[in-house]
Amino acid sequence: MPAVEMMATLEEMSGKRSYDDGCAAAHALDLVGERWALLVVRELLLGPRRFSDLQAGLPHISPNVLSRRLKDLEAIGVVRRQKLPPPAGVWVYELSEWGYELEPILQQLGRWGARSPWQPAEAPISLATLVTAMKTMFHPPAAEGLEATYELRLAAECFRVRVAGGQLEIARGRAERPDAVLEGDVATLGGLAFGGQSFAEAVASGRLTVHGDEELARRFLRLFKLPEPVAPPAAGPS
Repeated sequence: MPAVEMMATLEEMSGKRSYDDGCAAAHALDLVGERWALLVVRELLLGPRRFSDLQAGLPHISPNVLSRRLKDLEAIGVVRRQKLPPPAGVWVYELSEWGYELEPILQQLGRWGARSPWQPAEAPISLATLVTAMKTMFHPPAAEGLEATYELRLAAECFRVRVAGGQLEIARGRAERPDAVLEGDVATLGGLAFGGQSFAEAVASGRLTVHGDEELARRFLRLFKLPEPVAPPAAGPS
């Protein structure tokens, strides 16, 4: 489909208007700059998701808007819809290879946004947000000399984590013979990794369960570093 015809189709589907600007960045915003679009992509970075899974990760989006965004992203080739084979037999959405190329862009956008002095620190985060933040805010110097395998059990899902050679790898699925297993909800793991919450208090309260090497578990939660926030602008004239 020619580019002009594609943009006309998207305008008709979503009601959005094109910037009509030859800049590639402007064109990218034509494609994925609509409200919620990049957050839908963020949720799909974890792998195929059902419509209900996406709603759970984006509780403030209406079903109609989510449907429109998925249709738009599917129309431009960022998202695919497919039916899983039996016994599941359910329809899921997943990113295309081109769609996955948005991951480093979302990570850099996250680094930039984390420097905002107005970021709402108490706002809830989704599972996809936490996993993406761990990839984004991993601080290699904190992992010097560390070689370990972890399993994270979050929101009924498991993630295997490998830290070695100053690098961090996270993928869905169980870890084989992990050195430490950390089990808790997204808010707890996020607070421990990024919010300065107490490891001992989280364990004592039952919000965090650790199996295996507890010291390695503690060290894992110290592998992430948020960038320094920028200073808020000085107040202008009244």
